[in-house]
Amino acid sequence: MALRIFETDPDAMPKGMFSDDTVGRFHSGRQVNGVPEQLSHWKVTTGDPEVADAISQLFGGTPEETETTSENFIEVLTERERVKVVLSGTDAISSDMKLWNGNVLIHHCDGVEYLSPEEDRGKACGCPPLMEDRKAAAKARRGPSPSISILFRIAEDYDLGLFRFVTGSWKLAEVLHEVQNALERVSGEALAELSLELVEYTTKKGRDVSYRKPVVKVLKSWNDAVSDER
Repeated sequence: MALRIFETDPDAMPKGMFSDDTVGRFHSGRQVNGVPEQLSHWKVTTGDPEVADAISQLFGGTPEETETTSENFIEVLTERERVKVVLSGTDAISSDMKLWNGNVLIHHCDGVEYLSPEEDRGKACGCPPLMEDRKAAAKARRGPSPSISILFRIAEDYDLGLFRFVTGSWKLAEVLHEVQNALERVSGEALAELSLELVEYTTKKGRDVSYRKPVVKVLKSWNDAVSDER
């Protein structure tokens, strides 16, 4: 399914959204005393102490067990804002639009048509056509937000296993088609960079704004990258 159009805390994502064999998750944010906090460096969570130790060795940070009901109860706050990853191809990224009420999915579409429930699949979803209006509806909890999932391996330790990054970033959603096009031009697996890019600007009213946005940059074929190292 493709997005046709959370910088939220991924830890708050309803459970059961994905079923896979990942060994851990990458996060761009966390919650501190119940308040979402954006991070400048990647946070990695896992349920495997060996994976946590490997991440710590690769990217810095210290593995710490957290009080959570999630299976990924070990957290590593890394020292990296940029990580080289390996994507299997266009199928490594999935995207759609979702609105949740607790653990209940109440709106699921691709920005134009419903994707579920089955009886509504293919029908017009009613989302506003303009991006600005989409964002306003999502902010008011009246419309869905992007739900983007990226599945990857770490280039520095390919055999460590599969990791997933889930985000609701509108900034990434707006350029996701460019990432998909770049992946299509690569034959097979692709070397890419997953980063938390700093964005700074001053509004017309003189207010300074600073935040991090997730960025995916396709670099080259993974086969070419491996050959270059030989």
